[in-house]
Amino acid sequence: MSARPNIRHVVFFSAKEKTDVARIIEGLSLLGGIPDAEVFEVRKNTRDDALSGEVDVVVYAEFASQEALTAYKSHPLYAEAIDIVRPLRDLRIAADF
Repeated sequence: MSARPNIRHVVFFSAKEKTDVARIIEGLSLLGGIPDAEVFEVRKNTRDDALSGEVDVVVYAEFASQEALTAYKSHPLYAEAIDIVRPLRDLRIAADF
């Protein structure tokens, strides 16, 4: 079995206005510049699941430790991304496992 990351961080977003999805992706993409994540992706939901249409954008990241996740969340780019995305988003659900 391959080594697994210590922490997987997944965040789901929905846009208040569907016309803002691209801007949300652009804002969240700033997070890719934070060096603490071992893996980082931001993607538009493909909406392949017919039972759920609430999510527009997904962020997925992997961290080696809780300290790395904490450093990621305290980085200035994280605050910049929040400033861009928060006014545009409706739903935000995060899970760490």
